[in-house]
Amino acid sequence: MSYGVRLAGGERWFVKEAVTSDTRRSLDRAWAFHRAVQHPAIVPQVHRIALRGGWAVVMPWRDGEVLYHPTVRGAADRTAPDSAMARFRALPLPLVLRAFGRILSAHLAVEDAGHVAVDFYDGSLLYDFAGSAMHLVDLDEYRPGPFVLEDERPPGSTRFMAPEEFARGAVIDVRTTVFTLGRTARLLLDAGDDERAWRGGPGRLAVVERATRADPGQRFASVRQLARAWHAAGRS
Repeated sequence: MSYGVRLAGGERWFVKEAVTSDTRRSLDRAWAFHRAVQHPAIVPQVHRIALRGGWAVVMPWRDGEVLYHPTVRGAADRTAPDSAMARFRALPLPLVLRAFGRILSAHLAVEDAGHVAVDFYDGSLLYDFAGSAMHLVDLDEYRPGPFVLEDERPPGSTRFMAPEEFARGAVIDVRTTVFTLGRTARLLLDAGDDERAWRGGPGRLAVVERATRADPGQRFASVRQLARAWHAAGRS
């Protein structure tokens, strides 16, 4: 359960409260993640309040709109002309590239801290259209890696998930994060959900294709390698 709070002086905060055993475990994991990883794009958890049977975490308020809110209109929340995602995709290309660059930069910090992405998708992206700023939220399932997948699959959107995330016993590591970031670029830099209107040019598309290969060994070996290739493709 989450909600905004405005204090008497006008200061605003965002509060997330665990209401089930699963969400309590998720918030515990998220609290540890935010202690290990800091980046200007990642909205931090700065306070934790003990409640009966669990926790609530407090984050600074960030203006913006989540690019995909599946509980609102389903897939139409990405494709309807008035949706946040459709309006984001219609922005001038330099603004979209800057937003994705901020996502990449944040995941360099994630990699440097020895963590891997889990359950990252367009619902994790809060974009401030007025300020042209991308923020990352709800990174609650990020965890130290590599790790062995003990369940049938971790939580996440199938549009962003690597093949190994559907195989119990598979190793989830930084190459899995590379796949997720490649899918993020593919979906943000396309004019629509059909992935037939790529806006990023052939060089960047080649980077995306390598990042999202089915065999992890054929992908970039790190987020840093992916970022270098991405920026180099933009200069060519």
